[in-house]
Parts: sequence; structure tokens; C-alpha cells
Amino acid sequence: MTVVNSVRETSGVGEARRAAARLAHCSGLADDVVGRIALVATELATNLLKHAGGGLVVIDRFADADGSGLEMLALDNGPGMLDVARCLTDGFSTAGSPGTGLGAIVRNSDRHAIYSQPGQGTAVMARIVLSAAAPPGRAEFGAVVDPYPGESVCGDRWAVENGRQGTSLLLVDGSGHGPPAAAAAEIATRAFADNIDKECVPLVEVIHRALAPTRGAAVALARIDAGARMVRFVGVGNIGAVLASGGESRRMASYNGTAGHVAPRIREFTYPFTGRPLVIMHSDGLSARWDINAHPGLAANHPSLVAGVLFRDHRRGRDDAAVVAMRTPS
Repeated sequence: MTVVNSVRETSGVGEARRAAARLAHCSGLADDVVGRIALVATELATNLLKHAGGGLVVIDRFADADGSGLEMLALDNGPGMLDVARCLTDGFSTAGSPGTGLGAIVRNSDRHAIYSQPGQGTAVMARIVLSAAAPPGRAEFGAVVDPYPGESVCGDRWAVENGRQGTSLLLVDGSGHGPPAAAAAEIATRAFADNIDKECVPLVEVIHRALAPTRGAAVALARIDAGARMVRFVGVGNIGAVLASGGESRRMASYNGTAGHVAPRIREFTYPFTGRPLVIMHSDGLSARWDINAHPGLAANHPSLVAGVLFRDHRRGRDDAAVVAMRTPS
């Protein structure tokens, strides 16, 4: 599960470091790798305090076009950067510090990305790649999943599968929160994986039937049909979905209902795309009142930064929350 650490004071830096080290140890990593991960987490959290007065450090595993490993995001609503390239130079600082934080993050990461706008805060991604092996044609992904405050499990879950008909992304929002919602999400993702070669509508119908013994869920399925140059989308319930392509963004349509209980219409919508489309989906733990164009240049950035910025700015805080972004290969 994603670990989201709030960094508002010095103690938050230690908490972020320990959370990253725990996840690294649980992944069976060697001590030197754990040390790198802990260092990056420390620098990310320290920069949040120095330059933005605090923010969030998000830690999770990843598996996409980069291979697999551990990813950390630092998200803040601070003043932002006028010149990202200059800020990456050792010795440059706006806070009277030695100015080595971002440089240390870059040197100790296998991949990094930064999105920052003056007055709109900053998002920094740092990845430690543990295995560079990735299937040919694998997409890039970014996601943040956060449980209802006080819960140890999350009823929101996403999954991706590569089948004969293309790359498919599923987002599930189990009704309510806590263990019953998490159980519904687990059943839905298992049915998704077991039936990935079905067409979209029959696949969602299978998920709908599988959820019958549960509280039910909102579900959304997006499939990249590379041959037809379109996204095939099926949604039941209140999951938000946007396709960004060719400099434009479009919201994709879902029908009202609850998969597993009442789903009067399960229908596929198709959306043509150009270039490398970006698909974004989120549960109702995020407000739907956002526009990717309000963040200049964000849609062209790594999907992890897209997911992180939307989570940072639109998390409701009173439900499970999940946001996932996917960009297909060229």
C-alpha cells in the first residue's frame, strides 16, 4: 500500500525516512540500497520543510516501463521554482542552506522528474530501480492510494493487465471503507486479471457478477486499442476519468450504479487519441472539480507527477482516495 507521510515539522523528516526504510527492508533489499532509499527520503522531506514549510512524502513500489522498484514523491504547495535546472545545481539555494538537497536526490536516484510552477508548488519524483526488466511496450504509470483516515486498509485499488486486446487499466472504489471495501476491491481486481482477454463490456459484466456477495463498488475500465487509435472505456459509478491527448483533455463517461448490485447500463464508450495518450482515473476521494490545463505542462510530465499533483490539490480527506495516471508507449 502507498505510504503517505505528512511533513510539517522536523519529526516528520525522521518519520518519512523510517517509512521508506521499512518498505525497503520488507522488500528484502540489501543494506546499501536501503541506505540510498533512506537518504533520498530524508532529502525530499527536508526540502519540503526548508522551501515550502511542509508537504507530503508518498512512498510506494512501482512496476512499469522503467522496470520495478521503489518510488518516492514529495508534494508541496510552496512558492514553486522559477528555474528547475538551476535549482538542481549543487550550491544553489533559496533558503540559505548548502543547496545540495535536490542534487543529492538526483545522484542517489535511478530516475527523477520534477514539476514546478511559480505560485503552484512543486512535485518531485525519485525512483530506485531494482530490476530494469520490463515487458516490451509497457506503459508508464503513476498512482497514489490513501485509506480513509484511521483505517489500515484501503477500499480503492487499481490494476493493469496486458491482454490480447491491449493494455487495460482498472480502478475500483469499494463501497464504504475499511476491510469490507478492501475485500470488494480485491475480488474485482482478481476477476479483472482472470478475464483480461474478454472485450470490455463482457469483462465489466463479469466483475459486476463477482461483486454480488460484497457491498459492491464503483468500477472503471480503460483499454488502449493501439490499432484503432482509441481508448475503450466502461464505467459504473462515480469514478472520474479523463483522456489527455493532442493538447486537449476530455472527460470519459460512466453510468450511475453500483457494480455487484445495481448496474442498469454497462456500455462502452470510445475516444480517439493521437500521439501518446494520458489516461487519468480517480475515485470520489478526490474532488472532480479539476482541470489538467490549470497546471501548465503537467500533462506532458511523468504520470507519477500527474497523480501526485492531483492528489495534493484535490484530496477530499473524508474517504478512501485513489488516483492513477497511465501513459502508453509510443
